[in-house]
Amino acid sequence: MMTVIMLSLIAALAAPQAPTSTSMSAAQREILELEQRYNASYAANDLPTYFGYLAPDFAQWLPSGRTDKAAYQQSWTRFISGGGRVLSADISDVQVTIGPSGDTAVASYLLRVKTRSSRGESDDTYQETDVFFKRNGAWKIVYLHYSPAPAKKP
Repeated sequence: MMTVIMLSLIAALAAPQAPTSTSMSAAQREILELEQRYNASYAANDLPTYFGYLAPDFAQWLPSGRTDKAAYQQSWTRFISGGGRVLSADISDVQVTIGPSGDTAVASYLLRVKTRSSRGESDDTYQETDVFFKRNGAWKIVYLHYSPAPAKKP
């Protein structure tokens, strides 16, 4: 019995731990806060604020393919203008890595999105990775990858 307890304790201590906000660096906390504001503007359908987080040379890989900022902005604006809505967008399991020079960051997380369109409502979870560059003192998303998260097994 004691061996089982000891092995369980060793396994728990050896398992990787997600960083907490207190164990993150200042730059990691800054990116985490940016992610929260970025996704809040997405959830609020606040297009000027939402698109403001994206760099001019932004590109992304979506389930529908690769696109640049201009094409994405046109497509998403058309969706919202046509009556589509993000009902909620909640992030979880966030991990932030800062590059050695301090001017690059990668944030990956799960994004649960509820939307309404002419086809009805959807509730989906995606795996998202955002790449940030710090240019002229400001962080902007330069690349984003967004794909459906695998369904959890019961």
